[in-house]
Amino acid sequence: MPPLIHSPLSSCKANPMNIIARHKRLLTLLALLLVVSIVALRLNQYDPFEGAAVVDPPFTSLTYGIQTFLWWDEYAAALHLDWVRLMVFSHVKQIFAWKDLEPERGQFNFERSDEIVAEVESRGLKLVVRLTDAPYWTHPALPGVKDVDYVDAPPDDPADFGRYCGTLAARYQGRIAAYQVWNEPNLGREWGNYPPSAAGYVTLLAACAGAIRAADPQAIIISAGLAPTGGDGSERVIPDDVYFQQMYDAGFQRHADVAGVNAPGYDFPPEVSPDEAVAQGSQRFFTFRRVEDMRRIMVRNSDAARQMAILEMGWTTDPRPDSPYHWHAVTEAEQADYLVRAYRYAAEHWRPWMGLMSAIYIQDPAWGEDREEYWWSVTVGSGAIGQSFIALANMTKYCGERVIPAREPGSPEAMGLATVVPCP
Repeated sequence: MPPLIHSPLSSCKANPMNIIARHKRLLTLLALLLVVSIVALRLNQYDPFEGAAVVDPPFTSLTYGIQTFLWWDEYAAALHLDWVRLMVFSHVKQIFAWKDLEPERGQFNFERSDEIVAEVESRGLKLVVRLTDAPYWTHPALPGVKDVDYVDAPPDDPADFGRYCGTLAARYQGRIAAYQVWNEPNLGREWGNYPPSAAGYVTLLAACAGAIRAADPQAIIISAGLAPTGGDGSERVIPDDVYFQQMYDAGFQRHADVAGVNAPGYDFPPEVSPDEAVAQGSQRFFTFRRVEDMRRIMVRNSDAARQMAILEMGWTTDPRPDSPYHWHAVTEAEQADYLVRAYRYAAEHWRPWMGLMSAIYIQDPAWGEDREEYWWSVTVGSGAIGQSFIALANMTKYCGERVIPAREPGSPEAMGLATVVPCP
């Protein structure tokens, strides 16, 4: 039999160089796909605010609140609490001025505070109490303070403040949801015209918080809202971010459940970032989103698990040309629009690390147009609501897993003819 002859075509083997080249191209493609997948995954997962660290938040995110002035006018107080219900807000922030409750050492008068707590409870609302306004007897070294309404000065002895906080918490155990301890201590005018001291504030916070926790362990303690500001070249103002870091240096986080901030929007819409404000020649702290700078400070201090609360948020419509607030005034329509958009922005970007968001104000009926607070308000006097009130009442609300849909202005819900249960 003749030997088999193999055809070159039938016995051709693949070129090893071609196989290697194909494998290299395949490996390069797989590596590229892997890199793209990792980058996409990291982009999807990366959160500079580390919201996932907040696993046991004191407040539902979001919690809707507004500051009221219920102390002196009982008729207006009842009406204003009904308005809060109409807004479908759940929390009422109210000042319990130390000077009103303990005008003389050891002489407490709880008559009006008892009434307010009961009025709030009767409407199914929750109370956030701001503890400020030390009476004259707590800082006798300040000249002439007994002859004026009050001086926003810390007491000479923080133990006096702790005793006051504890007495209040014991009386209203389980009935006051949260306590805000002081307000804007980074401003000298809110610190007795002394140079602000973060360490001094933390000492005051510690005395108050310890007494509240002993009397009412379930109450939420919120640190003071800081005024968003830069320095003014004097010792009377400390920038809010600098002061906040100084609070961490002094150990404030041991004494507060929630970190408080204030968030006026000045003349920027709420979506404008601090970086964008700087690019436009302004300052980072002139934005509603200044809150994000403060949150980053918490992250840098390994405190991302702590929730934040906005204790004052709003835009002024102040038309007075000689007012120091006129430069950042907006129209009434803009005020209403910006407030709604601020809550929506927080719902979309700041949950769950943002809890309580308290707007300003349902107005004190005693205010006139000469008061700067008058122009921040969403109401007018004791008997009229404004565009901002209506917009806040009718906007969509996001609280935990629940969404309260927006409502038409003429709907039964908007008119108060049908009850809408607020968020918890």
